[in-house]
Amino acid sequence: MSTAAAVFGDIMIVGGALVFATAALGLLRFPDVYTRISAVGTAAGIGIVLVVVGALLHQPTIPDVVKVLVIIALQLITSAIGSIAIARSAYLMDAHIDEFVFDDLAEHHTDDAWRS
Repeated sequence: MSTAAAVFGDIMIVGGALVFATAALGLLRFPDVYTRISAVGTAAGIGIVLVVVGALLHQPTIPDVVKVLVIIALQLITSAIGSIAIARSAYLMDAHIDEFVFDDLAEHHTDDAWRS
């Protein structure tokens, strides 16, 4: 195994860990359930791919490549479905939606502009 692949694998693993740490920070800082679900769902997809591919670069064998492809496919599918299910249940339970404090488009919005 080459040293460059191992170093790149370590960089990818640390990058995936940073993505997860950012999602954890989003869970604490975001105002409502919908933005929190968005942060975790996105981080799960990107973070798992980085960590698993980084680990693969340490032990690159054909069976491990197949396992990594299955792991990535299942993670992306289940993360998306899980995020949608949680968001739908939050919506059906009438969860609080935080209103925007600053709307960039409000100052440009006129009734005539939207009709044409």
